[in-house]
Amino acid sequence: MNILFLTMSKMLSVENRGIYTDLMRKFREERHKVFIVTPSERREGRKTCVIEEKGVKILSVRTLNVQKTNVIEKGIGQVSIEFLYKRAIKKYFAGVSFDLILYSTPPITFPKVIEYAKKVNPSAKTYLLLKDIFPQNAVDLGMFSKNSLFYAYFRRKEIAMYKVSDYIGCMSPANVKFVLEHNDFIPTERVEVAPNSLELVSNALSSNDKAIREKYNLPTDKPLFIYGGNLGKPQGIDFLIQCLNANSLRRDCHFVVVGNGTEYKKIETWYQTTHPQSVSLFARLPKEDYDLLVQVCDVGLIFLDHRFTIPNYPSRLLSYLEYKMPIIAATDVNTDIGRLAEDNGYGYWCESVDVEAFTTCVSKYTENPASIKEMGENGYKFLLDNYLVEHTYATIVKHFA
Repeated sequence: MNILFLTMSKMLSVENRGIYTDLMRKFREERHKVFIVTPSERREGRKTCVIEEKGVKILSVRTLNVQKTNVIEKGIGQVSIEFLYKRAIKKYFAGVSFDLILYSTPPITFPKVIEYAKKVNPSAKTYLLLKDIFPQNAVDLGMFSKNSLFYAYFRRKEIAMYKVSDYIGCMSPANVKFVLEHNDFIPTERVEVAPNSLELVSNALSSNDKAIREKYNLPTDKPLFIYGGNLGKPQGIDFLIQCLNANSLRRDCHFVVVGNGTEYKKIETWYQTTHPQSVSLFARLPKEDYDLLVQVCDVGLIFLDHRFTIPNYPSRLLSYLEYKMPIIAATDVNTDIGRLAEDNGYGYWCESVDVEAFTTCVSKYTENPASIKEMGENGYKFLLDNYLVEHTYATIVKHFA
């Protein structure tokens, strides 16, 4: 088959690890021809061009800046994506007959591109990898109201995206339920679970794996609880700080926070003011060091803002499970990542308003250290059974059987 993949993720190579690059390599390995459309922001200074890499054609489209820029340019950039992608596909992929048109959210501003691709490829099937339920998530976080023009515009785009999609792959059962309950025009049989997934690599540690702890002045004689990833509004940083503060004097474990984002200054200020003895904070680490550090940590932490009415499923779960770490998921009540962890024996859940419940989850691990290894093995088995790229690939291509 000829596969057209539309993404807002920067993808100039499919050889790097990532939920989308791993999936594209899987399509290539199964002898499909892969065509990718990806942005090249104005600040990068590159013109629109096609990159060929081991049988994959990557169309890098010059766009406005849509990341780390002002709100006005970001908004205009998101809206203009449809026109720029459509024009580039017409010019560079003319004559290619596509069998599958694959795309992900964010953003939700692809409907006209998809409609065009479907028009010139009437037999092609369209498949949405739904990673982000927008604009409701923005409403949940108070970014704008349901009565605003912003919501009305983006809700129309969201509906158009669903209507143009033959199939919608969601990250979890709770996501499937939410989409169907809030969009009664979508037939049930068109929505399924197609979660984030990865290509498994060896997770064997080097013989001096403890050296990474010593390099960053982390204790070598107690469990490490790690949070690694974005530190922004969706993560509910105020609650994260409250949890760290309540456990800052613990002697039976140590907390490591690695990440950056719009709310980083908030946690940095707390850290520099209180000097917590059981917490280490890093804005960023070299990728190789971070990968090593994750491997020597014991428990993975997931935080989400308690205001979410939509279910979320952070991709950092995959790296935790890959390295046989059980988790603590502190989330809203609608997200099912914690429920799945508890039901399958690889983690604990607490609502992200209850500091005492979070502390209890930590103590369950520290009071029974053997459970860390046992629950980590459970998580690894769950990863093998559910979150390998082979599963996502099979979910998508079964519609062509």
